[in-house]
Amino acid sequence: MTAGSSEPLAGGVLPSALDPAPAALVIAEARRWVGTPYLHQASTRGAGCDCLGLARGIWRALHGAEAGPIPAYTPFWGETGRREVLLEALRARMIGIPPDLAAPGALLVFRMAPGRLAKHCGILIEGGRMIHAMQGAGVIETGCDRSWRRRTVAAFLFPRGGR
Repeated sequence: MTAGSSEPLAGGVLPSALDPAPAALVIAEARRWVGTPYLHQASTRGAGCDCLGLARGIWRALHGAEAGPIPAYTPFWGETGRREVLLEALRARMIGIPPDLAAPGALLVFRMAPGRLAKHCGILIEGGRMIHAMQGAGVIETGCDRSWRRRTVAAFLFPRGGR
């Protein structure tokens, strides 16, 4: 959710744009998903998820409900197009921050190649690492090295939940 937005989310949840969730809660929930197999468009801890499914699961842990309907999307990182659907949805529901100020607990969004849509995301954790879901690997903890950082196009904080 962006500052000044007043649109309630699913379940009547209206998080405060000025009140981010504690990073420790976000990271602890992300770690609970490590080992979940990759499954495109899924979001069930232990059974299957993709990178957005991981972020959706963390949202539900904080808020108790989905943030809103999820449109169909392809698994292809090289997709081109005009509309940045993922970024639009995140800007409407989360707290945007400059990527260079992202700290553990932030959701990083990546554009895998110039001219392509932003199609991947992961949770930054301590030690310059992140938790994300990748095809063929599932939910893993990996380094968030320079190659990932140069692909970062946006960063967001989860708003504090009502749970």
